[in-house]
Amino acid sequence: MLKDKLQPFLDRYNKISELLSDEKITQDIKKLTELSKEQSDLQKIVDKANEYIQTLENIEENKELLSDKELGELAKEELKELEPKVPILEEEIKLLLLPKDPNDDKNIYLEIRAGTGGDEASLFVADLFRAYVRYAENKKWKVEIVSQSESDVGGYKEIILLIKGESVYSRLKYEGGTHRVQRIPSTESQGRVHTSAVTVAVMPEVSDTQIEIPADEIKIDVMRAGGAGGQHVNKTESAVRMTHIPTGIQVSMQDERSQQRNKDKALAILKARVFEKYESERLAKIADTRKSQVGSGDRSGRIRTYNYPQNRITDHRINLTLYRLEAIMSEGLFDEIIDPLIAHYQGEALKEAGL
Repeated sequence: MLKDKLQPFLDRYNKISELLSDEKITQDIKKLTELSKEQSDLQKIVDKANEYIQTLENIEENKELLSDKELGELAKEELKELEPKVPILEEEIKLLLLPKDPNDDKNIYLEIRAGTGGDEASLFVADLFRAYVRYAENKKWKVEIVSQSESDVGGYKEIILLIKGESVYSRLKYEGGTHRVQRIPSTESQGRVHTSAVTVAVMPEVSDTQIEIPADEIKIDVMRAGGAGGQHVNKTESAVRMTHIPTGIQVSMQDERSQQRNKDKALAILKARVFEKYESERLAKIADTRKSQVGSGDRSGRIRTYNYPQNRITDHRINLTLYRLEAIMSEGLFDEIIDPLIAHYQGEALKEAGL
């Protein structure tokens, strides 16, 4: 029974309240902080549990009054309002009972890279980049370009963004994978539709406490920066290539004039990529025993198709098709895809949890 599953949360919340009034705890800042955070994390489910339990009790009280001559009609009216609330509260509680992704509240590094399709793929990287920036603006998030490699036609071979804000990872973690675009390139004289692809990687920004990479596991090469930047880039070795020896993951950075700044940026991205690799491997092991793949960030899988001639966008994971491609891209309306993805993921998770 759902009510029984809620009792441990209520008991723990009450226990924390007792501990927080203990003088020994109030003098231990670390313990005080930990308990306060745990209590804050429990607050939503405790509030909803109390509302649910109170509603059930009110229903029982009113049922007992149905046979009362004076109060029976009033009780009947009360039940009409109370009983429909129960299934709604139960669904809300079930979602709150699901284990929370520890990365959901984190900022992210978003990498968009041109795949098959040459120039057209690089142009779509630019289009997708602009659409994500608009989405971030809609959410009041901040976007910083960490690194960019421009193509000869005004697109990007690769662009890396740092997106900061409330619950960024929880929304954008579903964007990882291969994005396929079908459209007529501006250089196509015969009006033929070309297919190209870009890959998107979504990595939570990680702190030093989450992953520590020993210095002897990192190989650092410095070189002269290439490309735009005037005479300065040819005179100093400011560009950095950093390699994580155990995994072979590499990060190159030359956007900053300062070698140290490039090292700092490269290390931050390297940590995020290594963390994501280890996290993906951990999730893959779990996925061997349970089939939930949505949101795993599997880069090899084609997740979405953008068909411009038909104004169609299709997410293949949930068979969602919308004929609003132009509006979604121009206005950054990704919630129209992300919300159904989250609902699907939550539904799968509820089944697996037996809720």
